[in-house]
Amino acid sequence: MNQMELDQKTHSKAEYHGTTTVGLVCSDGIILATDTRVTAGGFIAHKRGKKLLQVDENIAVTISGGVADAQNVVDSLKYYARSYRIERGVPLPVKSAARIVSNILFSSRYYPFIASVLVGGYDRAGGAIYNLDFFGSILTSNVTATGSGSPVALGVLEAGYVEGMSVAKATPVAANAIIAAMRRNVFTGDHFDIAIIDKSGFREVSEQDKEKLLSQFSGRS
Repeated sequence: MNQMELDQKTHSKAEYHGTTTVGLVCSDGIILATDTRVTAGGFIAHKRGKKLLQVDENIAVTISGGVADAQNVVDSLKYYARSYRIERGVPLPVKSAARIVSNILFSSRYYPFIASVLVGGYDRAGGAIYNLDFFGSILTSNVTATGSGSPVALGVLEAGYVEGMSVAKATPVAANAIIAAMRRNVFTGDHFDIAIIDKSGFREVSEQDKEKLLSQFSGRS
């Protein structure tokens, strides 16, 4: 495949999707958050799309980019995570999960998956979040955002996130970042999902608590 064909594939897939995802590493766990709008060009294809996906009890991912490509990558990661748990009796380490995603993406670099993935989780080493682009590059950071609304989200995160803050204090910061992107980015909107992973495992913030967060921040300009 020549460069022109690669460029055409990249453009034709990337133009259909937008989103905002956020990841925060806290003193006692990690937080992942996403909006729920799925777009196809200027058309809103789904208002409650699931972009925050549980992989195992200690690992979850967020996805942005081409929906089919991202789901394919996540399904492969789930397979490896379950195989690891069956063979060894312990959860897959978060860093290993990120490396698996990196290998999947890098192996398809000549005809790439158009997907950006945040891999986050909690294991014996503590909490960690890894940001992977569609060529398999890995970046690790305590605060990160991806998708078309990420510039807005990062502005909120930089102002509100403090190194070493607890999950309880950081959850409103993550929610505010997504809500701000929902107001300012046309491809981000409708609603949001938040999940927490700590030593107790994976759990999602309830709809009732999300409505409280939405009421808290939605009135701000």
